[in-house]
Amino acid sequence: MTALAFTATGAAKAAGEAQLLTLVADQVASRVFAKDATLWGPDAESESAIRLGWVEAPEVSAALIEDITALRDELRAEGVNHIVLCGMGGSSLAPEVITATAGVELTVLDSTDPGQVRAAISDRLATTAIVVSSKSGSTLETDSQRRIFEQEFTAAGIDAKSRIIIVTDPGSPLDGSAREAGYRKVFNADPNVGGRYSGLTAFGLVPSGLAGVDLVSLLDSAEEAGEMLRDDDVDNVGLRLAAALGGTSPLRNKIVIVDEGSGIVGFADWAEQLIAESTGKLGTGVLPVVADPDSPEVTGGATDVLVVRLVAGDADVELRENEVSIAGDLGAQMMVWEFATAVAGRLLGINPFDQPDVEAAKVAARGLLDATPATTPALFTDGAVEVRTANNDAEWLAGVQTLPQALAALVGTLGADGYLSIQVYLDRLANAPLESVRNELAAYSARPVTFGWGPRFLHSTGQFHKGGPAIGVFLQVTGAATADLAIPERPFSFGELIAAQAAGDAAVLADHGCPVLRLHLTDVVAGVAQLQTVVAELAGRHLDA
Repeated sequence: MTALAFTATGAAKAAGEAQLLTLVADQVASRVFAKDATLWGPDAESESAIRLGWVEAPEVSAALIEDITALRDELRAEGVNHIVLCGMGGSSLAPEVITATAGVELTVLDSTDPGQVRAAISDRLATTAIVVSSKSGSTLETDSQRRIFEQEFTAAGIDAKSRIIIVTDPGSPLDGSAREAGYRKVFNADPNVGGRYSGLTAFGLVPSGLAGVDLVSLLDSAEEAGEMLRDDDVDNVGLRLAAALGGTSPLRNKIVIVDEGSGIVGFADWAEQLIAESTGKLGTGVLPVVADPDSPEVTGGATDVLVVRLVAGDADVELRENEVSIAGDLGAQMMVWEFATAVAGRLLGINPFDQPDVEAAKVAARGLLDATPATTPALFTDGAVEVRTANNDAEWLAGVQTLPQALAALVGTLGADGYLSIQVYLDRLANAPLESVRNELAAYSARPVTFGWGPRFLHSTGQFHKGGPAIGVFLQVTGAATADLAIPERPFSFGELIAAQAAGDAAVLADHGCPVLRLHLTDVVAGVAQLQTVVAELAGRHLDA
C-alpha cells in the first residue's frame, strides 16, 4: 500500500490545530470504528445506527471474492468478456474509478439518454453480461436499463437470464424479483451501508471483479488504512482531512479537488458525490468542485475556497496558502475519504448518512411522466438553442434576447459566496468535450463552477443543491433526441424519461428560490458547438477586459 500522507497550509492547517485535540479527546476515530451511532447527535442516531457497516467493509467483503472470481471465470469460458454496469450515483461511480485505475474495461451505463443507452446495447451484445446495481431495488433508471437489455438479449437469441447479474440489498424488491426470474447471479450487499459509502462492498466489487480487477489488493489496502484510521491520534490522516473539510473558521465551503498525478483515475468524481450528498443539508455543507491544476478556482484565492490536491506518494508538491495535499493508493483513499466525510459531518452538525432532498426530484419527474404536460414555450430561440427558465417568469431574464445575454444574466445573479452548477442531460460519452465550458464559465464568473451529467448527479450532488446553503445558480442543458428509444413494458420512452427528470429537477430548484436557466438544444451537435463558442467568447471578453 502507498503510505498515506497529508499536508495542510493556511486555513486547513489552522482547522487541524483547532479541531484535532477535541476530536482525539472525544475518541471520535475509535468510536466511528466501534459503530457508535451517537456521534452525530440524537436526531441522526436512528439513521447512523444502520449506516456504519462501511467501517468493516474491507474485511466483510473479502468473502465475496471467491464467488465473483468464479463467476468471472465461468463467463469468460462461455465467451462473455464484456461487462456493462447499469447503476446510478455511488453504484456506478466507485466501479468506474476502480476499473479505470486498474486499466480494466467496464462500460458504465448511468444515463437515460436514448443515444447513450442505444450505444450500450449495440456494443458487443453477443459477448456481454450486465450487472444491475440498485440498493433499493426500485431505481427507475436501472430498471429501465435492465428491461432494454433483456429485450435485446432475447431478440438476439441469447438467454437473457444467463447474462444478467444483480447487486442489491437483501429483501429489496429487486432481490425477490431477480431470484424469481432466475437471473444468473444475485449478490446481496450489506444493508447497513449507504450507497455513497458502498464502493468497497458488493456494489463496487462485483462489476469491478467481473471486469478483471484484482480485488484482493484493493481490499488489503483499504483494510490497512482502516487500522490506522481507528487511532485516536492527532496524526490520524482521516481526522486531519475531516478538520480541513468541515472545521475551517469561517467555513471554506467550496472544496476544489485537483488531481496532481495521483495515479487514481477519476477519484475526484467519486469524492464529489460522497461529500456533496453527505454534507449538503440543513442549509449547510461543503461543495466539492472537480477541477484541473490550472482551473481558475485553484489560483483565484477566494476566501471560501479550499484546494485539495491528490498526489502520488513520492511527489514533492509545493502548496499555496489554504491548500491540502493527500497521497495514498485507491483502497486507502476510499477509506480515508469515507471516514473524513463522516467526521466532517459531526463538525458541521449534520447527519452524513441521510439524503432528505434527493427524493424530491424523483417525485417531480414521476409526476411529469404520469401527467405528460405540454412543453413550456421557449422565451426565445437563438440558433439551435431554445431558452427557458424553470417557470418562465424570472425577472433576472427580463429584456434578454440572445444566448450570450441569457448566460450573462444568470451569472449576474451570483452572490459573492455563490456557485454556478452546470447540469447537462445529454450523452456524456458523445458530448464529453462540452465539459470544457466549466473552466471558461469559472473564469467568466470568478466563482466556483461544478459540472454534472444528468440524471446521474440527481443521485448524489443533487442533494447539496437543495439541502445545502441556498447560494447556487443553475444552468441546465437538454437536447432533442435524434432517435428515441422505447422502454419495454413502460408507457414512456427513454427520451421522455430524461426530459421529465430534467424538468422535474428544474422545478424543484425553482421552488427553492434558485435561478435556473434552461437551454434546450434543438440540434445537439450544432447546439453544443454554439454553446461552446458563446461561452468561450464570454470568457475571452472577460479576460480581455
